[in-house]
Amino acid sequence: MSTYLRSLFLLHQPLVQVELTSAEVESLRSELADLEEKEAQLKAQLENIDEILRSARLSGYLYIRTRWAALPGETPPIDDTDVDDWLPRFVVLQGECLFLYLLCTDLSPQDSTLLSDIIEVNQLPSFKREDSEMRYAFCILTRHGLRYECSSSSKIQVDSWLSALQSDCKLESDTSTSNGSI
Repeated sequence: MSTYLRSLFLLHQPLVQVELTSAEVESLRSELADLEEKEAQLKAQLENIDEILRSARLSGYLYIRTRWAALPGETPPIDDTDVDDWLPRFVVLQGECLFLYLLCTDLSPQDSTLLSDIIEVNQLPSFKREDSEMRYAFCILTRHGLRYECSSSSKIQVDSWLSALQSDCKLESDTSTSNGSI
């Protein structure tokens, strides 16, 4: 029986004097300390999320995959459009940066890109996933050759990201592929 259940059981006994061994007392103290530490971690995560959301221009979960452009003289990368390697990431547009978090509760981003390094933000053709869900997509290309492909089942969300990024990066809109499909 766990220490917690045993404690509950003992609390509901009629006025019986309970004597705990020093090992049991120490175990309860240790459990309490662990719970207090976990509570402090959760409070820090909550405060971090609150700060991010208050100061962010735009934030939300997007499915993302990253690619690198071929360097001069390299052969072009293989066509991997059929590979389903889209991973959910919590993306935050804040200040002069685009931050990618694994989860919205993470205290630090997994990746970041300066808006000044972004040279293109374009809409990609929509596509259907294996589960027949329609996905709307766009890509972000950096001057270092890193390409973020982003997608969502919400066209409104994708349009919001496109508009915000093109505005913040002072880029021209390219909607020539908006009605195509992958």
